[in-house]
Amino acid sequence: MSIAHPSLSSVSRRASYSGLRPLLTALCFGAAVATFSAPASARGPDGIADVAEKVIDSVVNISTTSTVEAKNSDKGEGGGRGAMPQLPPGSPFEEFFDDFFKNRGGRPGGDKNGGLQPRKTNSLGSGFIIDTSGVVVTNNHVIDGADEITVIMNDGTKIKAELVGVDKKTDLAVLKFTPVKPVVAVKFGDSEKLRLGEWVIAIGNPFSLGGSVTAGIVSARNREISNNSPYDSYIQTDASINRGNSGGPLFNLEGEVVGVNTLIISPTGGSIGLGFAVPSKTVVGVIEQLREYKEVRRGWLGVRIQPVTDEIAESLNIKPARGALIAGVDDKGPAKPAGLEPGDVVIKFDGRDVKEPKDLSRIVAGTAVGKAVNVLIIRKGKEETKQVTLGRLEDDKPVQASIKATPEAEKPATQKALGLDLTGLSKDLRTKYKIKDSVKGVIVTGVDAGSDAAEKRLTAGDVIVEVAQEAVTNAADVKKRVDALKKDGKKSVLLLVSNAEGELRFVALSVQ
Repeated sequence: MSIAHPSLSSVSRRASYSGLRPLLTALCFGAAVATFSAPASARGPDGIADVAEKVIDSVVNISTTSTVEAKNSDKGEGGGRGAMPQLPPGSPFEEFFDDFFKNRGGRPGGDKNGGLQPRKTNSLGSGFIIDTSGVVVTNNHVIDGADEITVIMNDGTKIKAELVGVDKKTDLAVLKFTPVKPVVAVKFGDSEKLRLGEWVIAIGNPFSLGGSVTAGIVSARNREISNNSPYDSYIQTDASINRGNSGGPLFNLEGEVVGVNTLIISPTGGSIGLGFAVPSKTVVGVIEQLREYKEVRRGWLGVRIQPVTDEIAESLNIKPARGALIAGVDDKGPAKPAGLEPGDVVIKFDGRDVKEPKDLSRIVAGTAVGKAVNVLIIRKGKEETKQVTLGRLEDDKPVQASIKATPEAEKPATQKALGLDLTGLSKDLRTKYKIKDSVKGVIVTGVDAGSDAAEKRLTAGDVIVEVAQEAVTNAADVKKRVDALKKDGKKSVLLLVSNAEGELRFVALSVQ
């Protein structure tokens, strides 16, 4: 199973016409039989044809040309087989690619003497017109690295286009071309109003066939594909999306764009009914900034956050578990002068609920730079409101926690608590574990196998900075705080833990 951007290269475009004719014939025949045998309601609402007729001239094909530097690995072994795409056994493309590379002498990108030369490659994707002056939206991966970009209208007219701006985080791009005659523009709809099961229509350029209309339903919303991206919030649809559909619009039955088709999940590279589109709610904000600034200017809070687990919620007296737990505050970020601290849990930002960390990331990123906003937090079991003036997020801006320095113990003493061997930080231990001077607290020198601490991945060299939101400077402090919590009947204790570099995280450990 793979996740792919459904854009189309020149090689796969040619392949779509070779070895597939029998398959296409069979598929078409099967579709004809299904049409006559299935009830009318199975074909979807009658309005699909009206919507397609209304908007199809606003959907364009995007053709790009790029220069690719050949690599030694392109030669491969056995007549160029090393450059062959990885295809499923028995794939109808397999015979085509075999003949294709053999006819080129087994040296893609090489001259007749076997030398490696730069070569031109073409790719095709989709896009749509949002302004009659010639403004087009597509995916960034469709035009990434392109030397030339051409917009191909539904009637076949080809017009050179220039790049206005891109946003790699959401994989969106804006192009501009000069129309040779009046063009049709589409409007954005509200993706937040989409319901599961609602009919949607995808129009694009699958396998370079151009102007293809497919229909399906909204299978899911707010779908996350990449775990390391805070901006993932895709619309999932079973409308057929294939290679070449990248950058094309997803319409509702009002003819409004509710998403930009971007990803598919498929074991073969073709549609299996798992397509994903960037929702219009995200697209509109990004496109407005690209048109105005040629870049996206995202808000920046200057905090490092983590989820509020049930254990952490119990330790902080938060019911139910919710929000984004601040694990670190950047010394130079907007959060620090606003009074936000590690241990605060953000439950509302600028009037919008924060149920989990990704909610906060998305809301902050979509908030205007320089805007003063109210942040509702829970601190030590009580709600407080702080006002923050957002800064601007830079891609290379480091996020470091700010920890108030506390004195080191002159004579470290070892204690045992929570399945941990603990001692005060000394110069020798700093050197042994390469711990920065800015890190203060009690160092872990051993972890009992099978303990809750081991399960939570605490290791020797970690430094406990706080216990139950109170700073600790020696092992005795930790033992005293844990014993007090046990006496009070607490089930778990919340630790603020730093690694050698000073990066913080909260860990809740059982005290039973």
